[in-house]
Amino acid sequence: MFTGIVQATAPITAIEEKNHFRIHYVRLPAALLLNLTIGASVTHNGCCLTVTGISGDVVSFDLMKETLRLTNLGELTVGDEVNLERAASLHAEIGGHLMSGHIICTAELTKIITSENNRQMWFSLPNSALMKYILHKGHIGVDGISLTVGEVAGNRFCVHLIPETLLRTTLGKKRLSDSANIEIDPQTQAIVDTVERTLATRERS
Repeated sequence: MFTGIVQATAPITAIEEKNHFRIHYVRLPAALLLNLTIGASVTHNGCCLTVTGISGDVVSFDLMKETLRLTNLGELTVGDEVNLERAASLHAEIGGHLMSGHIICTAELTKIITSENNRQMWFSLPNSALMKYILHKGHIGVDGISLTVGEVAGNRFCVHLIPETLLRTTLGKKRLSDSANIEIDPQTQAIVDTVERTLATRERS
């Protein structure tokens, strides 16, 4: 499990391309290398990946076909930075909300509104059916960052970003038409699905 509080951003130093498969090599900062072992989980833009190799401060991660299909990681090139978070420990402070690192889809950044000390970003989902899980003031994961949903309209939603978030994550570098990995709040999904099943059962009765 993860908290959605990005611990660092780091660059991809090399990429190995294979058939429907990729290996990313990322140079991790010292704080994230502490006690890191092969098999550990680290999110990249919110996507849970497994450490497959450690050579000094460069760590490798395998990306399978499904990961490349559902996330924006396949769009990245050498030099691009990713938001990183190691798995939460039992004694970790949950500053965001509990996240699994399982990306449901990517969303397109369609609008940016910037004002003094604030930035509003609007994202458009490719599947409007997923919008039932995105609620005003609810939780959402955007490129691994725990955020609160602002307005919701059609198949779009917005989030409000403070300068600290823009400084510490890759969202500050996002431009229109860029994609972001989306993880919906699992508790919200469970509640919505349960209510739908209950109502469907009553209608059949």
